[in-house]
Amino acid sequence: MATKQKILIVDDDNNIAELISLYLNKECFDTKIVNDGEEALASFPIYEPNLILLDLMLPGIDGYQVCREIRKNSSVPIIMLSAKGEIFDKVLGLELGADDYMIKPFDSKELVARVKAVLRRFHPQPSTLPTAATNELLSQTGEFVQYDDLIINQSNYTVIHGQTKIDMPPKELELLYFLASHPNQVFTREQLLDHIWGYEYIGDTRTVDVHIKRLREKLKDNEHWALSTVWGIGYKFEVKTQ
Repeated sequence: MATKQKILIVDDDNNIAELISLYLNKECFDTKIVNDGEEALASFPIYEPNLILLDLMLPGIDGYQVCREIRKNSSVPIIMLSAKGEIFDKVLGLELGADDYMIKPFDSKELVARVKAVLRRFHPQPSTLPTAATNELLSQTGEFVQYDDLIINQSNYTVIHGQTKIDMPPKELELLYFLASHPNQVFTREQLLDHIWGYEYIGDTRTVDVHIKRLREKLKDNEHWALSTVWGIGYKFEVKTQ
């Protein structure tokens, strides 16, 4: 029998948390509810969730800080839940490492759909660094693109930069893979939103800017390739001629 995927629900409103848990349980997810940031951080390494639903307005340690602390050591998917609908709040959440952002009140069925969508894209990888032989095997299997010192494998959601495995949330990896699969082709922010987020996401185009910024922080430009901004248009994965 397959092991149930585990969802950690972090919300100080227990009525909302219980309702979310009920819908997720009906979809065969295992859930755990905690009501503040400190309890979330304490429960995370013990419960080992596959995904976190994280309310922002928590007593004590708020959701932003919880996200920041978890991102120091883990790329587990995080969906932020908040009554704050301002673009600034969404962008801040994404910059801190959230994979999605939902505004309260939300439809429970939509929440479940987003949970499933994020989990479909996320496959945690071992933390050990690959050997050269492992890199060669990685590059020969699945949907991948490979450049000098860079392998992006979308089949098992692995990015190898040099000899280092780079942890990335699903959307970052998908964005990188898409751009690298179309070298030197320029895409507008709207096109990238459509290709990567699709119908499941209705958001501001600055979401793309945030993800590009996070990718650049993790991947230093190589002499043969770079994530380039085309001012006034969008972005491209630039392959440099020698």
